[in-house]
Amino acid sequence: MKEEIDSQRRDPPQISPESDHDQYPEGGLKAWSVVLGAWCAMIPSMGLLNSLGTLQPWTSTHQLKDYSESSIGWIYGTYTFFLFLGGARFGAILDSHGPLYVVLPGSIGIILSLIFLSFSNEYYQIFLSFSVLGGISASTLFTPPLAAVGHWFNVRRGWATGVACTAGGVGGCIFPLIILFAAPLIGFEWAIRIIALVCAVTCSIACLTVRSRLPPKKAVTPVDFKALKDIKYASATLSVFFVEFAVFVPITYITSYALHAGFDEQLSYAVLVFLNLGAVFGRFLPGLVADRLGRFNVMIMSCFMCSLLTLVLWLSGDLIDPDKLGIVISYAVLFGFWSGSAISIAPVCISQVCEIQDYGKRVGTTWTIVSFGTLIAIPIAGAIQQHNNGEYYGLIIFGGVLYILSTIAFFISRGICKGWGWGIKF
Repeated sequence: MKEEIDSQRRDPPQISPESDHDQYPEGGLKAWSVVLGAWCAMIPSMGLLNSLGTLQPWTSTHQLKDYSESSIGWIYGTYTFFLFLGGARFGAILDSHGPLYVVLPGSIGIILSLIFLSFSNEYYQIFLSFSVLGGISASTLFTPPLAAVGHWFNVRRGWATGVACTAGGVGGCIFPLIILFAAPLIGFEWAIRIIALVCAVTCSIACLTVRSRLPPKKAVTPVDFKALKDIKYASATLSVFFVEFAVFVPITYITSYALHAGFDEQLSYAVLVFLNLGAVFGRFLPGLVADRLGRFNVMIMSCFMCSLLTLVLWLSGDLIDPDKLGIVISYAVLFGFWSGSAISIAPVCISQVCEIQDYGKRVGTTWTIVSFGTLIAIPIAGAIQQHNNGEYYGLIIFGGVLYILSTIAFFISRGICKGWGWGIKF
């Protein structure tokens, strides 16, 4: 007996509890307050992104009426470029210092960018205020809040991220409606200032509630391109690249298409609101399903449905149906729903192929690569439309083909990461 006790003293039992880093709260007041903060942060960043379909036709028929569609497209392509490009730097700051160091200056920047935009009439003024300052500021209010949500949820990460990402759809409804109803009465300038006020309120809440759970980790480099040597991460990044390349073509040009189809101005601008209403449900419902059926599986289905809707419903309506109203509204709502996962589920897919401590940096690296696709997607679509003498069939085919490529890419990535069987949950 004495020998057994001595043995236990020399070799104490090895207890291997799950580390605090791996114990995700999966809920509770603190965790859901971070989701609320991320939601408030993304009202300005993703809300403005989802409002490009209102800003593009307004500026093309007012301040920038003497410029080509391709030239105007660079303004909004550059906004998306900076929004995603900044993810690398700001994701690394999240890992090393925490979210407040990026959310606070970004909040100030996005408000200033809108104020400057309200005074802008020239191309370079709109480009500098909205595209550059607005895009960089929006980046701080996108990647770090999303990554912070990932610190608090694992099993329910798709659901929590999806709830936070509904902000893009909500902002994409509110901001176009402000412009639609306020601009004719008090002018576009004051409509933008009202949007700046809304952003000031939501950003204040975000600064108070977005927080990380993990201890600071010194980031060696904000962009981890060496991670692309991992075939799983590289294939997931390529898949996200294609889907983000595709998603902004319909979002940006659906209102212009409605004006081209002969809808009155109010109804044309309302089409984007219908799209974003669909996106509200498309952000959180696929997230809930993705946690149960697999995130990559949901992305495959979402991309396939978007390609089908674009190439069958929208294209056939454009070429065949003389009365396009029902087709356009149906497409807007259905596409808004199915395309919502491009923002809410895509970063969760990245989280499945990396360590959580590197989540901010890996997501930032992915979106750095994605940014180059979003930079050229809108101008290319505008150039195609201009080449076709203002007709939209080429632009529609372009968007649909991109979605086919994204469907194939996600299917291959899932096969590389988990397996090729149809019943695999991943």
